[in-house]
Amino acid sequence: MLRKIALASLCFLALTHSQQVGKEVTETHPRLPFQKCTRSGCTNVSNGQVVLDANWRWLHVTDGFTNCYTGNSWNTSVCSSGTQCAQRCALEGANYQKTYGITTSGNALTIKFLTKDSQTNVGGRVYLMDSDTRYHMFQLLNQEFTFDVDVSKIPCGINGALYFIQMDADGGMSKHSGNKAGAKYGTGYCDSQCPRDMKFISGEGNAQGWTPSPSDPNAGTGTYGACCAEMDIWEANSMSSAYTPHPCRTPNDGGYYRCTGQECNQPRYEGVCDPDGCDYNPFRQGVRDFYGPGKTIDTNKKITVVTQFITDNNSSSGTLVEIRRVWVQDGRVIQNPPTNFPGLMEPYDSLTNQFCDDQKRIFEDNPSFQRNGGMAAMGRSLAKGHVLALSIWNDHTANMLWLDSSYPVDADPNKPGIARGECPTTGGKPKDTEQNHPDAQVIFSNIRYGDIGTTYTAG
Repeated sequence: MLRKIALASLCFLALTHSQQVGKEVTETHPRLPFQKCTRSGCTNVSNGQVVLDANWRWLHVTDGFTNCYTGNSWNTSVCSSGTQCAQRCALEGANYQKTYGITTSGNALTIKFLTKDSQTNVGGRVYLMDSDTRYHMFQLLNQEFTFDVDVSKIPCGINGALYFIQMDADGGMSKHSGNKAGAKYGTGYCDSQCPRDMKFISGEGNAQGWTPSPSDPNAGTGTYGACCAEMDIWEANSMSSAYTPHPCRTPNDGGYYRCTGQECNQPRYEGVCDPDGCDYNPFRQGVRDFYGPGKTIDTNKKITVVTQFITDNNSSSGTLVEIRRVWVQDGRVIQNPPTNFPGLMEPYDSLTNQFCDDQKRIFEDNPSFQRNGGMAAMGRSLAKGHVLALSIWNDHTANMLWLDSSYPVDADPNKPGIARGECPTTGGKPKDTEQNHPDAQVIFSNIRYGDIGTTYTAG
């Protein structure tokens, strides 16, 4: 899916990855307990906490307060090469609540869409950790992952996302000598879009060839991108939701890879990762009454979301063959709804290679999922361990229409696969979402994972 491009943030507190560490603000991670479950029960993973992505942090010179990056441009008087920027620029600690609207309470994490302090911050992304310096690495084959979520305050055009990416546990610190900040400061982001808006990639500044965005005053693109495999567990607002695997053909079975040129999906579908994935959005699958305010899954209320990763031999050493979704609300276990295109598509209710083959054919979508290895490649990536990212964002590229409206906008919405939600095709513009929905927020809570059937109950 289109996403995670040009995430808007601070103007004065420059948006960027840093590799040196500043000394002005002490970095203190908000605590967020989560659980590992077995047949014997669930136990807390020690020292659970979250860290703010480095792309939101203040980046300034190591010996003062001059910004290394302001608005959507690098300060070329400070540095003009990747090595110089890594050497001369420092990443500061974060005031999570005051500046970024990120808070935790018990096992719940709240991320506000818009936070006004001395400046205005839009959106946010954090990663789950099990120590001050390492991201927690989730092993998901033959396991299930469960969380509770409240999307009641997320309207059209905004995405409260929870997803896994094959990042390095230390944020790339051991692999890249220029990275002195590491996971403690949220470095090392990558995803299947091979984003080129990351200011630091592989321990170096992405200043070479940097081009400011024509639509986002806080973002731009550089020569390099950061690729890795991605498993979207939850891309959603109160109107629509989807879950989507995105395999890659990078080294290490989808691991972190610095791309350039065509490798970065320039043009789209020609790179080393699958940008679209194979998605299951109930509305897009023809089930219009399942998810939304007052529907079977009522988004006015908290939802429990379960995702199961099923292998061919029911073990962690097997090949991934199915990704299944289960819902729990008001004490009821609710199965994922089957596809509703009679005569066109079998009534599938989960992601499998056969579902993806049929979906791509009927929707006339690009088969990039299959070309990048399909379920087996996604499984090999998951076996390497993934980092959990949690975020809220708006979309400067496609106004989030690919998630919650009819997309492409010039296609017949009655054609299978075009209608993805009930939001208007004229909506979702970042300026409108920021002006009209400053109180939007997402709440993730009660995160747990473990043996299939152990992380949720009815009643």
